[in-house]
Amino acid sequence: MTENQNIVLIGMAGAGKSTLGVLAAKALGMDFVDTDIIIQQTEHRLLQEIIDEEGSDAFLAIEERILSALALKNSVIATGGSAVYSERAMAALKETSRVIYLDLPYEEIQKRVQNIVSRGVVLRQGNSLRDAYEERLPLYRKYADVTIACAGRDIESCVSEIIAAAK
Repeated sequence: MTENQNIVLIGMAGAGKSTLGVLAAKALGMDFVDTDIIIQQTEHRLLQEIIDEEGSDAFLAIEERILSALALKNSVIATGGSAVYSERAMAALKETSRVIYLDLPYEEIQKRVQNIVSRGVVLRQGNSLRDAYEERLPLYRKYADVTIACAGRDIESCVSEIIAAAK
């Protein structure tokens, strides 16, 4: 990995992208960027407000525009779980980054994501969290350069594996 290359973390809401990303960035001496926060700052509202006011498709278009325009170096980037819906955004991220999929079984995601109606999780009309999980799984696998199985593991061991994958 080159000095200016980024690490992009992908995975479902609740997989630990932000939590592990901050710790990995600290250990690697890199910047940490959470794209959900960038979206909120750019749009001046919460993710859930965007979804409620404009719908999931509009949110995905905003997410694609922002992710495609990121010009970061030497950063650990935690994406929203829906980032993989955009081929354009993922192609842009892969140009400058190693993409790491934080893989967690659905049952673990379900335990961790209790606030789905307020968290800003993109769900298509009538879809459940499980539907989103099953729909996104092949996309996470498609875009991942590295997959880290996080089930049943502590934070430190997952962070260590991110660090190893970054080198």
